Amino acid sequence: MLKGRRKFLGLIPGFVVANSSSILLSFNTQKILVMLVLAIAFFFASIIPIRIAVALHQAPIPQAILVLGSASERMEFAARFWQSHTNVDIWVSDYARNLDVNRRIFQQFDVPNQRLHLDGTTDTVTNFTTLVEDFVRQKLQHIYLITSDYHMKRARAIAAIVLGSHGVAVTPVEVPSQGEESETLMRVVRDCGRSILWIVTGRTGASFNPRLEKL
Repeated sequence: MLKGRRKFLGLIPGFVVANSSSILLSFNTQKILVMLVLAIAFFFASIIPIRIAVALHQAPIPQAILVLGSASERMEFAARFWQSHTNVDIWVSDYARNLDVNRRIFQQFDVPNQRLHLDGTTDTVTNFTTLVEDFVRQKLQHIYLITSDYHMKRARAIAAIVLGSHGVAVTPVEVPSQGEESETLMRVVRDCGRSILWIVTGRTGASFNPRLEKL
């Protein structure tokens, strides 16, 4: 009876009847994918904390400043912060259209141009993915991370994955804000997933972020 039913369903246009072997193959494929994802998650969960711990041990004092853009108050805060840390360089990650304005803000606080490194990006994940190789090349293992208080949770999570996987640790420095609510857990989880995707594939999955105009 089952055989006859399968034969009848197979006569219906557009209806494909899966046989037992294809179902088994699909199940095995899903099982392999789940195991692969778990293996990758375990790798990151075990290796990244070790690399961060080593970085903090080798460089207990931050060696540079990274300030995330989209807000002029972050630039002003970073410029004032630099005045008590004049031995380090400042890396600014912001939309390309904002970089000239950012430079002028730092000039107003007498930050030398040779101390500034300006990088154009599109969102918080690319704030880190576009700069991590520069940090490694400059042998920077520990940096100050400056951004708004409501933005810090997501920024630190991304930094732990993207920078931490390359042996770079961060010390957070929050810029006080007025009335801004802390970002949702969903945004943090989404960008953590994008960060892992970048490590595995080299792509940030920017299409998963419907609000690229919000650094």
